[in-house]
Formats: sequence, C-alpha cells, structure tokens
Amino acid sequence: MRLLLVEDHPELSHWLQKALTGAGFAVDVASDGVVADHLLLNEHYSLVVLDVELPRLNGLDLLARVRKRGQNLPVLLLTARADVSDRVRGLNLGADDYLSKPFELDELEARIRALLRRSVGVTQQTLQFGALTYHDDGYFLLDNRPLALTPRELSVLTTLIHRRGRPVAKQQLFEQVFTLSDEANPESIELYVHRVRKKLHGSNVAIVTLRGLGYSLELSDDVV
Repeated sequence: MRLLLVEDHPELSHWLQKALTGAGFAVDVASDGVVADHLLLNEHYSLVVLDVELPRLNGLDLLARVRKRGQNLPVLLLTARADVSDRVRGLNLGADDYLSKPFELDELEARIRALLRRSVGVTQQTLQFGALTYHDDGYFLLDNRPLALTPRELSVLTTLIHRRGRPVAKQQLFEQVFTLSDEANPESIELYVHRVRKKLHGSNVAIVTLRGLGYSLELSDDVV
C-alpha cells in the first residue's frame, strides 16, 4: 500500500519513512502542506499520515481541502497538541484517527493497518486465499509456513490479495509499490511480480498475467 507521510521535522520524517518502508509500505514524504496538497491532487494514496503543525498550510486546513474535494482516503493525524478541542476539530473535519506525539511505532503501524482494513471493507485481521494467509500486521504464511518477502514483494502480494480474483493494472500496482523518489518505471514491477511468482510456485495460488488488464491473484491447481 502506498502512503503519504506529511511531516516537517526532518529526523522524525526520515525515521518514520524508514520504519514504514520496512513494514512493507511504499512511502512518499512531504514536508509542508502545500507540497502535500499538490501530491494529493496528482497521485493516488491509500492513506495519509498528516502532522497538524505544518509550514505554509497547516494539517487541519489541508484536511479541510481534501474532504471538500471529495477525497475520502483515510487520514491519520499526528499532533503534539494536548488541547482536546484541536483533536475534536480534526475529527469533525474528517480525520479518521489521531495519534499524539510522542508515540510508539507499533501503535502507529497498528492504527494504519486498522484504517486500511476499514477502507477496503475488511474486518478480520487475516485473509485466507487457498494456501496463502495474510496477516495485516505485515506478513504472509504459505501452507502455514512463513513466506519470506522483501518490502516491495510484500507490497505486491498485499495489493493483489486485497483484490484477489480481480485484475490489477500494472500502473496501479506500480503506484502501490514505488514512491516518487524511486528510480523506477512501470516495467520495473515485472521483476517483483516474477519474484513473488517464484515464491508461490508449487502452491494452489498463482499470479496470472491478463493481457491488456494487468495481474490477478488466482486459485488454481494447474496455473503456474
């Protein structure tokens, strides 16, 4: 899943981007509200982690713009403010959740995954698809054994299992795996699809190429 992190503190931003990337997310970073607004107008994200105190355009004003445009992606506010009225204003403007600084990374990841589950209509913490089991805290089992995946491979398989049985366009998959700072193009996704295919080989789950449509995660005993 591709996230937008909007945080103006360089050290915290770097730390969060590194940690969330390691957890299997593709993370773009914006250091002020104006840049974030531009990205939200031109890119597709599954969720926004949004600091309230931002230069040029603060987080709450950015949130108001996003909701006014009809963009309904989940927004998790980060705030150092202790004033309850600020948190209430954020929720009333359309924030889906908030987290007060300082916070534990495990809690941030848990809240992100909970919001992503809710946004795709999934209530359980695991998804079973043939021999493949997805746990929303960031790992897969294949035939009840841990499936070793790199962060980008994890992003590929996570995107596909949430849309299992349906085609995912190459461009759409690319946008969920790579960030704007990555030196890659849509053709690069083929390498990671190939790697995940090899790791699923021999099971009853396969990534199928649908010419002109993209890729689909399918159940079949004889698809390779």
